Amino acid sequence: MTTTIPKFAHLLIPLEDVVKATHNFANDNIIGRGGLGHVYKGQLQRSGELIKISALRLDRKHGGGVVEFWTEVSMLSDLKHPNIVSIVGFCDEQHEKIIVTTYEAKNGSLKEHLSNPNLTWTQRLKICVGVARALSYLHYDEGRDYGVIHLNINSSTILLDENWEPKLSGFKVSIKQSLNRMDRVILSEPIGTIGYMDPEIEKTKGVTHKSDVYAFGVVLFEILCGRRAYIKTGENKFLAGLAKYHYENETIPDIIHPHLKNQMSKNQISLSSLRKYSKTAYSCLKEDRAHRPHMLSIADELQKAFEKALNFKPRPENFVSLFFCILFFSLGLLTLFPIVFF
Repeated sequence: MTTTIPKFAHLLIPLEDVVKATHNFANDNIIGRGGLGHVYKGQLQRSGELIKISALRLDRKHGGGVVEFWTEVSMLSDLKHPNIVSIVGFCDEQHEKIIVTTYEAKNGSLKEHLSNPNLTWTQRLKICVGVARALSYLHYDEGRDYGVIHLNINSSTILLDENWEPKLSGFKVSIKQSLNRMDRVILSEPIGTIGYMDPEIEKTKGVTHKSDVYAFGVVLFEILCGRRAYIKTGENKFLAGLAKYHYENETIPDIIHPHLKNQMSKNQISLSSLRKYSKTAYSCLKEDRAHRPHMLSIADELQKAFEKALNFKPRPENFVSLFFCILFFSLGLLTLFPIVFF
């Protein structure tokens, strides 16, 4: 039996096609396990073209999940942005509910690469800019008469394609809100992932688009510190509080991930880029929502930090020795002093 909403009928995909695409939901094709169910990779024939897909298969064993399913379908059917996952369609038959999107996570999720020593500072900045642009589009796109509050921003819902471009996913609890009411509180139970949740939710009994800003600020510090927002054991379980403490005490370098700090030192990364980045990340974590910036401003500031990193031209490590090497070479005397300058 199907419960498909008519307005989404054009996105329907036959169950047999999804079964074939995923090799009957083979375990070898599982690429993720989330709150709604398993995600499978596969290849689906659509309009004569074979495309790579991800298929989120709703786990109905424990009931529930139907509202979240339709929320995600509804959101993705309306959203078109290079930094947001693209829906292919969905299946709704024989008690199966499956959301099919293009396969975007060739490099997995951001969560898997927070401490990756090979992920450079400029690559990290590029990821941040992409996510900020996606959130700006959700909150303010002029092509719609409503904004979208994502409410599930974390390093697991940010996927990375083969070029390390971010693709925002995880719209199962997202909320639509009229553009002229984006600053109004929407009454809600606490929504989100531990470590990323807006502390104002408890005070106001609801959420706004600034709740996304807070969560994104936590992600920015995850990227800088190379660790998760919440760690179950040990000291400093919550990254947000730790990051705010070090920023306010001007000791941010103390919590930068060692691999990244070493990379910055070796490559003489522009400190002004780091300063602008950390200032922007900190502003997102302001206790009072009114003091947090809007996503358009955040995207602009991160773009500036990215450009500073790209355009930084380091001074030669030993400028004086290099100068004299060139001078002596021009005088034909370099071979007489091979040890002094090298």
